[in-house]
Amino acid sequence: MPVQLLELIETRLSDHNPGRKVWRRLMKRSAVAMILQVREGELHILMIKRAEREGDPWSGHMAFPGGRMDRADAHGFAVAVRETEEEVGLRLTDEDQCIGRLSDIVTRPRKGPFGMAVTPFVFRLERQVVFTPNEEVAEVVWVPLEFLLDPDNREQMEWKYKGVKIPMPCYMFGGRCIWGLSLMMLDELMDLVEGKNPRRPRWRR
Repeated sequence: MPVQLLELIETRLSDHNPGRKVWRRLMKRSAVAMILQVREGELHILMIKRAEREGDPWSGHMAFPGGRMDRADAHGFAVAVRETEEEVGLRLTDEDQCIGRLSDIVTRPRKGPFGMAVTPFVFRLERQVVFTPNEEVAEVVWVPLEFLLDPDNREQMEWKYKGVKIPMPCYMFGGRCIWGLSLMMLDELMDLVEGKNPRRPRWRR
């Protein structure tokens, strides 16, 4: 079953037409790696918990390995590969097949008219690896995809934005809160697996 689920994701990604922001050349860019692996009879996705750091807007959040594009990066794919090695010590090679990408997600602008365009790339990992997280990462976590696909595991949290409490969807996995941009990426991936689910409605932070 987990192998079939992974193969289904590969097939759906090959036919997927991810959204690309036409103005992203004017924006700051970043990319993340969404890494899938069959572990102990279940398909898992790799996430990280970011370290608590003052001044970091994503401090302590659950996320995917990734980061901002540097001038030396040729494209978003190169960013995802470089940042994954820097953050968790995993060097993605041709052996670790990139099976597709998801739609660009735009963050809220902190300064100026544009936010940042984040591009998720999906990888299939078949080898066993040992992670060596850097100081930006507090924890490396494998999350079962079946857990995320079960709408009974969907919860709600309160996000405080400019003094206002806003209800937001989330998952609580082992005491870790999965929400925000990472959840938007996961929702697109899960929509590819089973189609749109009314218990997993589209939303925007």
